[in-house]
Amino acid sequence: MHWLTTRFTIDLSQPRVMGIVNVTPDSFSDGGLHASAALALAHCERLLAEGAHLLDIGAESTRPGSLAVPLEEELARVLPVVEGALKLGCPVSVDTRKPEVMRAVLALGADIVNDINALQAPGALDVVAAHGTCGVCLMHMHGSPESMQARPAYADVVDGVGAFLRERCDALVARGVAADRIVCDPGIGFGKRPEHNIALLRRQRELLALGRPLLIGWSRKSTLGVITGRDVSRRLAASVAAALVAVQHGASIVRVHDVAETVDALKVWSVGGLPG
Repeated sequence: MHWLTTRFTIDLSQPRVMGIVNVTPDSFSDGGLHASAALALAHCERLLAEGAHLLDIGAESTRPGSLAVPLEEELARVLPVVEGALKLGCPVSVDTRKPEVMRAVLALGADIVNDINALQAPGALDVVAAHGTCGVCLMHMHGSPESMQARPAYADVVDGVGAFLRERCDALVARGVAADRIVCDPGIGFGKRPEHNIALLRRQRELLALGRPLLIGWSRKSTLGVITGRDVSRRLAASVAAALVAVQHGASIVRVHDVAETVDALKVWSVGGLPG
């Protein structure tokens, strides 16, 4: 299986590691650490040196309770970093829910749009469909970051997430977007209580019925804190373990903060002969 993107065809026959680059002052675990373009680009280079296969750059925090960043502010944060990252020779994904930002980063040459809102904003689907070659990640989120953790409820979270992602994939394909350009993310922690996230991990293989690669982001999430009793600064081991379980259950891409440790763990997993 592979993922078609603007400049790269990403081979998914082996699990791929997506390094997180937060160009924000307020992200839940590393807000402010890479808030300038220079710091963010240095972080991009460090993640690639640690073995990241692709980068995911975001300029708007979507932690629970966060407020939307004004368009001009998001553009000012993200565009210089994307422009620099595009020179590093790796696939560049941009994490945004704004069609205007999607259009701007794709005009620069970005490879992937990673949308927590699954292209539901007015005009977002149009931007991706009109581009012709970019990759896209469709994520499930219950509600919005401002309110998503208020009262999330599901009859069956895995069935609900699967049905939503299937509908969004179908909407893109109906607009002429090749299925090979699409991956799906169940949205761990986005409008889901710990029991929902754990069910998605245990039953993750059911989402493979979508016929699209799965991108999974467990890194430093609060459910890992519930499981281990550790705060966000002490969730490295839990994050790596969750990434390995996700890959074991069929994930093609894991989105992580701690690239070197995840890459090393996956190397051991791969030589262990464990079935994917």
